[in-house]
Amino acid sequence: MGGEFEDFLDVKDILAERKAHIMIKSGCCGGEIRCEKESIAGSVSQRACVYCGARVVLNPITDAVHIVHGPIGCASYTWDLRGSLSSDATLFRNSFSTDLGEQDIIFGGEKKLEAAIEEIMEKLEPKPKLIFVYATCVVGVIGDDIEAVCRRMQKKHALRIIPVKSSGFAGAKPLGYKLACAALLELMGDEPQEKQAGVNILGDYNHGGEIWIIEEYLRKIGVKVISRVTGDSTYGRLIKAPSASLNIVECSGSMAYLSKQMEIKFGIPSLRVRFIGFEDIRNSLLQIAGIVGGEEAVEKALRLVEEEEARVKPIIETFRKKLSGKTAAVCVGGTYKAIAITRQLKELGIKPLIIGTQHGSPEDYRTIHDFSAEGTIILNDTSPAEIEKYIREKKPDIFVGNVKERVLALKMGVPFVDFNHDRKYPLTTYEGMINFVKELDITANHPVWKWAKTDLIAEDNVSELKTSVKEEVLTK
Repeated sequence: MGGEFEDFLDVKDILAERKAHIMIKSGCCGGEIRCEKESIAGSVSQRACVYCGARVVLNPITDAVHIVHGPIGCASYTWDLRGSLSSDATLFRNSFSTDLGEQDIIFGGEKKLEAAIEEIMEKLEPKPKLIFVYATCVVGVIGDDIEAVCRRMQKKHALRIIPVKSSGFAGAKPLGYKLACAALLELMGDEPQEKQAGVNILGDYNHGGEIWIIEEYLRKIGVKVISRVTGDSTYGRLIKAPSASLNIVECSGSMAYLSKQMEIKFGIPSLRVRFIGFEDIRNSLLQIAGIVGGEEAVEKALRLVEEEEARVKPIIETFRKKLSGKTAAVCVGGTYKAIAITRQLKELGIKPLIIGTQHGSPEDYRTIHDFSAEGTIILNDTSPAEIEKYIREKKPDIFVGNVKERVLALKMGVPFVDFNHDRKYPLTTYEGMINFVKELDITANHPVWKWAKTDLIAEDNVSELKTSVKEEVLTK
């Protein structure tokens, strides 16, 4: 690594505009971290765009058609981006695009959008009941009236066609969440529905089948699930969501707006829950049982928690002995995930030194600050350069992150655990805890890492590394 780049990493200050987005835990109380702002130009943010945020929330609706009105690259970028699992329909696995080109951008793309809807209605069997149309950056620039097109096509074909005005130039990914939530509210309609004693699960996207496991927990304690929003959801179940008596909210970042509006519009209160770690799972199940099911449900929840903890704790303890005392960096998308992962790491005796998220509210960052150890670095909307700087300073034993951070961590010789959305097995719930701790162990304690230390991979030491590896192989 050249001296110039090392000098850049060693400077005490980073971009002046970024200082307010970084907090170092010091004492019991800390200052406010700057958040909920657009990314700073030139900082190479890890964030995605408005359109991506909208697609993240809506794409798991399994029997819907998702039309991306824009260049083909936008559809390709977000195709199956969440990897959500389905128990029935697989229509959402297809990515439809109007594939706008230069001529469409000059003369407008509304006719092409109409033609796309016509083609879908002609060729798809069975006919879809729901279509979402996403506006991309270029559509926001040229001014296509996708709302008018959706109204005409909806009337002609007698199905729900909902526009999502998610032009990327309008802001950052959280705005896309809000626009997607607005589309869901439009889908649910305005008519009041008879209330049922049951819950909607908000903000679980069923990446590894977690929503099915949570539903099974709730079934065992006598709590009915009315609708899933939006993991493994369908048009038929979503329109019943206004009849629920409680919204349980996992990912508050993507669902805060929807839960608030459903309380205003339909009178449904909300409860923030987490299903990662013993403490959070216990508290979540007991609170849900108490609100929806009463004393009998609480007793069932207690029995369920005790049975599951008795089954899982011995397994966790086996790995805890091998992981306790290690340090970690956690850099993920939302604060919900960051908080839950950090709590679980602390339960395992692993000390988080760096906690970074792409998005979060002041309340979320206060929560992170309060349970963090002295000297913990807390980052909002961080960049790869900042992550590298603090990894070099803190030297964590393990890095828990999303796909964007994987290559950076591995290049620096730091063991990396992937908590990304495209996995096909759970990392939340009790089953997910077992999977997570096993992955932490096999990653952090794998013998390969003694040959991947950053001080050995500098150019001057490549020959030393080759000699060391050769000697190790020969002795075995």
